[in-house]
Amino acid sequence: MSGVDLSVVWLTLKLASVVTLLLLLIATPIAWWLSQTQSKFKPAVGAIFAIPLVLPPTVLGFYLLLLLGPNGPAGQLSAALGLGTLPFSFAGIAIACAVHSLPFVVQPLQNAFEAIGKRPLEVAATLRASPWDCFWHVVVPMARPGFFTAIVMGFCHSIGEFGVVLMIGGNIPGETRVLSVEIYNHVEAMEYGQAHWLAGGMVAFSFIALLAIYMINHRASQRGTL
Repeated sequence: MSGVDLSVVWLTLKLASVVTLLLLLIATPIAWWLSQTQSKFKPAVGAIFAIPLVLPPTVLGFYLLLLLGPNGPAGQLSAALGLGTLPFSFAGIAIACAVHSLPFVVQPLQNAFEAIGKRPLEVAATLRASPWDCFWHVVVPMARPGFFTAIVMGFCHSIGEFGVVLMIGGNIPGETRVLSVEIYNHVEAMEYGQAHWLAGGMVAFSFIALLAIYMINHRASQRGTL
């Protein structure tokens, strides 16, 4: 791989890391609320956060571009805070990737929280554990496979994102040109050798990541049956 390709790989890993951290902070309380609430609005809220699963990336990117643009509310807020414009910047594609990858983190966490059930929390409450202590010392350890799945899924989905990144960030070297966009550039230039290196690396990485998820979940299920 060339030096340009290596810089693209580094930028992509940086983007995926930032997005994954951001998603954990946002998705954990959302997933916890969805797993515990009895509100009649739960189906509607769940559907809203799951929309990126079925919405074409170009449609999501278009509305995010309007939202984050100079005339959009988020863009105006960013300008007022002196943060500059969000479209065609690293911060802009990080926000876009976080929105698009949100359901890939929310759903594994929600499933893990729901699998815990009420009993462990009730037992902890009888021992005078606060809700905060219950979450950190009961829920989080028991939901570790769900957290691992959420982290891997969010990270991998951010690495492979193309449509939303292209809509929000364009193709700016060193700023918004990520791995998926670079593969597209190589294919467009008929540089199939370079494209093979990058695409093959993504295939291998995806397989290893999914294998890790299945192995962790398999071990967790075996412990649960013992």
